[in-house]
Amino acid sequence: MIPKGILLIDKPVDWTSFDVVNYLKSYLSINYRLDRKTIKIGHSGTLDPFATGLLIILIGRENTKLANYFLGLDKTYLVKAKLGFVSSSFDRTGQISFFSDDQPNKKIIIKNLKNFLGVQQQTPPSFSAVKINGRRAYELARQGQEFEIKKRMVNVKKINLLNFNYPYINFTVKVSSGTYIRSLVNDLGVALKTGALTEELRRLKIDNFDVKNALKINEIKKMNLKDFETKIFSSIEKLN
Repeated sequence: MIPKGILLIDKPVDWTSFDVVNYLKSYLSINYRLDRKTIKIGHSGTLDPFATGLLIILIGRENTKLANYFLGLDKTYLVKAKLGFVSSSFDRTGQISFFSDDQPNKKIIIKNLKNFLGVQQQTPPSFSAVKINGRRAYELARQGQEFEIKKRMVNVKKINLLNFNYPYINFTVKVSSGTYIRSLVNDLGVALKTGALTEELRRLKIDNFDVKNALKINEIKKMNLKDFETKIFSSIEKLN
């Protein structure tokens, strides 16, 4: 019988969140000799394919119902931004255009990062999962359709510069649910008048859940079933 609970996964680059769920369904189906259709798995908090890091996997029908609880938790990210360019998707996977070769100094970078602290309005990227009249924004964007995305209230709770070596800025940021880091980086580029896109993005934490405790897909491929089962913990225990 499949143990039910929460599994922390360190999502690899170029995998969608669905790819992770699909892989785990296949893994459990093969190892427990069950029909894939009977296995209930979900995730809470989608990560873009180019991003890596913590993905919370919910195993079992009752646990998948907890998705909204996890969606509402704060997230912490490690960000690598690139100045001088803008992107249609606000990251390195979109259509990229040169914007400026101005080089701000470290003091200006720190000042502008701190200006993003607190509650504020933010516009999600056009290439996002936000729904517009029942359709995902990224679907409309890919079709070249024009549409407007409403701003939303977000809260940037912590932001710390790690290093700055033009054109790259590395920083960590803790944000409320619903905050788009790609939008934050794009807005930073507007504030600096240099343009900016998200080069790399890694989710480090969801509330107190830490990627340090997460399994990598390659680790799962090498471990036996008994060891895998020890990595699944009761959601009740964690929430209490």
